[in-house]
Amino acid sequence: MPPKKTIAKPSKTTKKPAKKVVAPTRTTKTKTTKSTVAKTRTSVVRTVGPMIPLAIALAFGAATGPTTPQAGAGVGTSPPAVTSGMVAPQSCGGPAQPACQTLVPLLQKGRPVDWWFVFKFNSKVFPGCGGSAERACPFGGQPQSYKNYSQQFVYASSESPTLQQGNGCAGDTTSDPIGATFDEVYNNSYHYVVWNDQFYDDPDIAGCSESCGSPWGHSKGMLAWNDAGEGLVMQVSTPSWPAAGSATFPRKSDGNTLGCVKDNDIQVSQHFFALRLNKDDVVKVLMGLNNASVVTDPKNPQLVNNGGPADVQKLVATLGVKSKSVTYSTSQLSTGVELISKPSKLQVPPWQMVSAILGGVPLRTATWWANPEIASTTASTTIACWDSSLKKPGAVEIATTGHWSGKEFGLTGGLGTNYNHAKLGVSTSTTEHYSIFGDMNQQGTLSGTNCGSSQNGRGGTFYVVSNPQLSSSITSLISGESAPPEK
Repeated sequence: MPPKKTIAKPSKTTKKPAKKVVAPTRTTKTKTTKSTVAKTRTSVVRTVGPMIPLAIALAFGAATGPTTPQAGAGVGTSPPAVTSGMVAPQSCGGPAQPACQTLVPLLQKGRPVDWWFVFKFNSKVFPGCGGSAERACPFGGQPQSYKNYSQQFVYASSESPTLQQGNGCAGDTTSDPIGATFDEVYNNSYHYVVWNDQFYDDPDIAGCSESCGSPWGHSKGMLAWNDAGEGLVMQVSTPSWPAAGSATFPRKSDGNTLGCVKDNDIQVSQHFFALRLNKDDVVKVLMGLNNASVVTDPKNPQLVNNGGPADVQKLVATLGVKSKSVTYSTSQLSTGVELISKPSKLQVPPWQMVSAILGGVPLRTATWWANPEIASTTASTTIACWDSSLKKPGAVEIATTGHWSGKEFGLTGGLGTNYNHAKLGVSTSTTEHYSIFGDMNQQGTLSGTNCGSSQNGRGGTFYVVSNPQLSSSITSLISGESAPPEK
């Protein structure tokens, strides 16, 4: 669970009527079957045939074979590092530069990349913003009088995969990755889906209170695409942000900028990951979101602006429902990044599942680790809450502290300032170099009568990047003390 809200619940307002989106008619139901993931490994990129729920794949004509990474994907290749504080020349979208032809992640306005990762620190160890920067609210709201907050951050990207210190307030300007990428969507006319299991009543979600619990997916983020179906996905760990995809349909009772949301979701550490998508990738991501039961509302223009290719539109219309799937899916995206989707009905410990899907690779994870905690496990730990579709997992180690710039910070969950709500994992193998950005916490159970406990019984997604520099850098970030295995 995230930190408890410290301010009054926002009042509800009457919603404007939204254009009705009609879901595709279904004439048959096909039982999902489990298949074997074919694994072909190179020294850098792990190529996997996607495991997509069969009924959805047949309905929308999804590809079922591996996709060859496109040139320049940035996975496993490393351009010269950009020195912290230096600004690279803008290639599109900036002053005196041509307009960007496609919707892509941005390190800053006019600086496109294939992917970026941001880790926002907690308020105990890295309070406030970087330097002398002051908070602003370009996407709505007012700077909140939080007692404690942090918008200091580090970032890495396909352009420079080693973490470096960012400047200013994360998410507040078009000079940082979060703000620049969100601005590209929010202040233009792209198609989008926004999902979050903790909207805190703005907008309202039918059947939920302030937040949506199990079996809804424990997932937060934004997908955006152009008329051709090309775009980006941004995974976030922040409750109540984002909660509107366009300035045309803003939040009604709250802000929509980091630091300007009534819930203090910047007190503890958070993470953000953005990835470039081609049209086939958008289809695969939508299938993964459907499988994970993400919380959204296709009828509410604040959250969804449907459009583009017909198969994309049909998949968007299937979102916002609780999936009946019991099978995980895994898809290779055009950049070489792997997408894993866990359905709520696959009631297994989340990060052990990820390890098993990745061939039993050992992992070190940093999540909101709080009651009911899943302790660190070894390769020989017995896991009774398991599924026959999964092979044996490797060790999963729980990080409890991390380090940056000579300072130690907390990586467990809890009510306070020195805690972590990001969901990160790295492989600890000497042969695999995975960095994993997830939706899910290491909470639940390994055995017992309630295998659906906590995150075991919820859905979520994981993005796996194979890159030695990034993996080494995140390994250093979350290096420190660990939780012991259960005795």
